[in-house]
Amino acid sequence: MIGAGAGLSTAAGFMYSGDFFKEHFADFEEKYGFHDMYSGGFYPFSSREEFWAFWSRNIYLNRYTERDNGTYKMLLDLVRDKDYFVLTTNVDHQFQKAGFDKHRLFYTQGDYGLFPCSEPCHEKTYDNEDIVKQMYERQENMKIPSELIPRCPVCGRFMTTNLRVDNRFVQDEGWHKASDRYEDFVRRHENLHILFLELGVGFNTPVIIKYPFIKMTYKNPSAVYACVNFGEAVAPSEIEKQAICINGDIKEILEKLSEC
Repeated sequence: MIGAGAGLSTAAGFMYSGDFFKEHFADFEEKYGFHDMYSGGFYPFSSREEFWAFWSRNIYLNRYTERDNGTYKMLLDLVRDKDYFVLTTNVDHQFQKAGFDKHRLFYTQGDYGLFPCSEPCHEKTYDNEDIVKQMYERQENMKIPSELIPRCPVCGRFMTTNLRVDNRFVQDEGWHKASDRYEDFVRRHENLHILFLELGVGFNTPVIIKYPFIKMTYKNPSAVYACVNFGEAVAPSEIEKQAICINGDIKEILEKLSEC
């Protein structure tokens, strides 16, 4: 069971601040004073045109460009012949782009590649690749053309990003099927010899991956909990004898495992 957080994408070369941010978002940084894409995602822009200028850049760069330095593919090579499942809070679609079986993935927090109704008036999401690329290519002066603002095909309201930020997050049919497959995987491996491999999961949303993995390890004497994290590789004393904590760069750790 693989649990993947933002640290895995960071190890794969996805930087949301620093030089990469300055290269692509210098105009937003100068005008609004935020210094990373994460902070920009919460900024109350004054118009939909500006909101989507920021978000189309964000989504295009992190979802529709090739930026993985090989980390995700290395991970796949290590598990492709095993009975694995991935639970992730990442929304950048990198697991599927690397070749992971989509039926073994649960993107619990959403997907950059989908838009739902902002209300929402119905529990469905829509692929956004074409409209995101148009918004990215046609924006000027930090605004997109008004006719590109996406609207719900059912009620006509504005659409929004498929990210869990409040109770309006749309859990569509695909989300529920993935959730069921995750629960089935957990059920089938209960009390068996299983590795809970946690990669780059911090304490921002520990209730999704970290705490459940620790709890399931504690309840199963045959389980092993492995935490790979740069600066936050820890485990509670209750599972000390079942835990492996590695403080280091995930890409470098996966390279060493591949060599073995």
